[in-house]
Amino acid sequence: MGYKITVLAGDGIGPEVVNETLKVLDKVGKKFGREFEYDHCLIGGAAIDATGECLPKETVEKALASDAVLLGAVGGPKWDSQPASNRPEKALLGIRKALNLYANLRPAVVFDELKDASPLKSEILQGGLDILIVRELTGGIYFGEHELKPETDPEIGEVAYDVEEYSQMEIRRIARVAFDLAMKRGKKVTSVDKANVLESSRLWRRTVAEVAKDYPEVELDNLYVDNAAMQLVRAPKQFDVIVTSNIFGDILSDEASQITGSIGMLPSASLTEGSFGMYEPVHGSAPDIAGTVKANPIATILSAAMMLRYSLGLSDEADAIENAVNEFLKAGYRTPDLQASPDHKVVGTEEAGNLIADMI
Repeated sequence: MGYKITVLAGDGIGPEVVNETLKVLDKVGKKFGREFEYDHCLIGGAAIDATGECLPKETVEKALASDAVLLGAVGGPKWDSQPASNRPEKALLGIRKALNLYANLRPAVVFDELKDASPLKSEILQGGLDILIVRELTGGIYFGEHELKPETDPEIGEVAYDVEEYSQMEIRRIARVAFDLAMKRGKKVTSVDKANVLESSRLWRRTVAEVAKDYPEVELDNLYVDNAAMQLVRAPKQFDVIVTSNIFGDILSDEASQITGSIGMLPSASLTEGSFGMYEPVHGSAPDIAGTVKANPIATILSAAMMLRYSLGLSDEADAIENAVNEFLKAGYRTPDLQASPDHKVVGTEEAGNLIADMI
């Protein structure tokens, strides 16, 4: 059986890490007798250069016709002069909305071999760490009304506003994703909001509590986002599944990435109803290291493992990738972004991809 994957390499280190990921997928296909068909499309700065648009219609159409989407990264200073409506980052918002990818899953896992790379004390991470952040992805302030008002009073200057807006439907569906996942994990959900200040957060908290009634086995905690940010570094092991809004999830997942030791290790999945999803590393396009073979491809490789598991239903194949990454680390290999000792072997992007593929 063949699987059609839309590949959006994007900008900066995106094409480099995606290339190594496809190498690993090809090895998985060979080992397990699977056929992966790749349809390469443009997005972000690369699309602007080729078509003038950050998100061509053809890219969306091909993505909708595929079984899953694999994304590298977008953006870079080269396109800073683009109008806000056509910046590479706008393509991310656009494709998430077009594909109705409302649930963003961002695991933060501390690998045993990388505990020393974490900025947290080893005793805080004793026994490992496995947090899953479930971020609402198509609502909130990023998709609300935005306006910059011209200056009418020199003493006040320009005035800008951005609207945070959520419906109960949007909150219910992301809450159900979080509770369903918690049932397969530690049966604990922490809902993060700012209900002491924001009306949208008060609706969020009330709606999540209503959904929780359908999951009596799952413990529900509520935290204000400022406290949650503090608790992530003070006592991260208290968390299992965190569910939160678009902007809070964006910030907290990046904070969680640093707990693991490197943002280059963290994958993510963006899902809609059913099995369709888009998979991408948490890190950005890092144009400063593009072409230097310093990029860590592991986050993208692990994103492909999530793709196999969530969208294609290939759990054994996903396990094979995750086991190969573990084997790579246990063998003492490190990419330049990971803390290395004299005993470790530091390898570049392509060599890391080759080694992980060989370990499938």
